[in-house]
Amino acid sequence: MPALAGDFCAEVARVVRRVPRGRVVTYGQVALITGWPGRARMVGWALRILPEASQVPWHRVLNARGAISVRGIPLAEDIQRQLLLREGVRFNDSGQVDLERYRWNGRAGRG
Repeated sequence: MPALAGDFCAEVARVVRRVPRGRVVTYGQVALITGWPGRARMVGWALRILPEASQVPWHRVLNARGAISVRGIPLAEDIQRQLLLREGVRFNDSGQVDLERYRWNGRAGRG
């Protein structure tokens, strides 16, 4: 992996580790916080290649509509939903999370 890609992945992991239990963040929001606005897909790529033992709460990252957006990984959607439900995050009938209620603002604490 090129150094820049490794740096980006490390920065994505650092940001996502800061997201508190019971809060979510969007791929685009992580891209913005890392200094790579408009690179939401790169955030998804970085999360997908994380080692299993990384302890990064990848399940707290959703798409811009507040929906789960994992593709090509068997059972990942169910796992992500269950992890979020255990943290108190609720989904509407369309399978979306109310981002106004659950979105992390990027600062320390629950906000």
